[in-house]
Amino acid sequence: MTSSAAPGLAALSPRLPSPLQEVADDRFTRRGLRLLLKRDDLIHPELTGNKWRKLAPNLRAAAGRTVVTFGGAYSNHLRATAAAGRLLGLPTVGVVRGQELAERPLNPSLARCVADGMRLRFVDRATYRRKAEPETLAALLRAAGAEEAHVVPEGGSNALAVRGCRALGEELGEHADVVALACGTGGTLAGLAAGLAPGRRALGIPVLRGGFLAADIETLQERAFGARRGTWSLDERFHFGGYARVPAELDAFAEDFTARHGVPVERLYVAKLLYGLVVLAGEDAFPRGTTIAAVVTGRPFPAPLA
Repeated sequence: MTSSAAPGLAALSPRLPSPLQEVADDRFTRRGLRLLLKRDDLIHPELTGNKWRKLAPNLRAAAGRTVVTFGGAYSNHLRATAAAGRLLGLPTVGVVRGQELAERPLNPSLARCVADGMRLRFVDRATYRRKAEPETLAALLRAAGAEEAHVVPEGGSNALAVRGCRALGEELGEHADVVALACGTGGTLAGLAAGLAPGRRALGIPVLRGGFLAADIETLQERAFGARRGTWSLDERFHFGGYARVPAELDAFAEDFTARHGVPVERLYVAKLLYGLVVLAGEDAFPRGTTIAAVVTGRPFPAPLA
């Protein structure tokens, strides 16, 4: 997907395709493995990586209407949607999980959303779990005064987004045998796998606990393409306790990776991905001669503006 493929989004000026960077890391090279970084974090200073790829087709479909979407207190997706709204002059509403958050000072992530013009609506967790039910969704839209809005699901993962992420796999072509990325809602993996060249496979590292993601990815692919596409699998071992959990071990790993290679490592997704790949390499999970591309989907928050 290029900027010319997304009319009306020229103000976002994405850098596509994103660059590939090879890193010499002895944890891989001594096992005969080659590690590439797919620098999707460099697509745009504010809408990085898979957020651009998933939002672009949804923003086009919004056609100037208010965009309503969903997320938790530290949602990268909410931040990206708010930034896109500011850049494009689109009104945005973020439905945030956790009614109790309305009584607390905004964390830096939600404060950034508000600064970018997003209206936040906090809902209790029981209501949030039912947000996809038609009656609940209709009530949420009425309460937000956005009955005619374009609704984007949590994490931005719908059929439009999945088809947008197919370009990520296409851009990689035959550069890598295995393409790995961290997964939240699974939309990026669903599209990436569909775009990979024959004989290549995608590996997802879920950042949430639960073991539900494989079924979600299959459903997303069926909605986007009519059937399961590509070769993909998940390794559920590297969530470190769940979303937004960053124990000291993971933080130290990310600091070390940055010191080794000069690449800023975002903690909620990218650190878990890279940690998982180091463990898998140590387990000899990849045959010698394998080229692995790790998709760097974002930068540490707050990201510097270009």
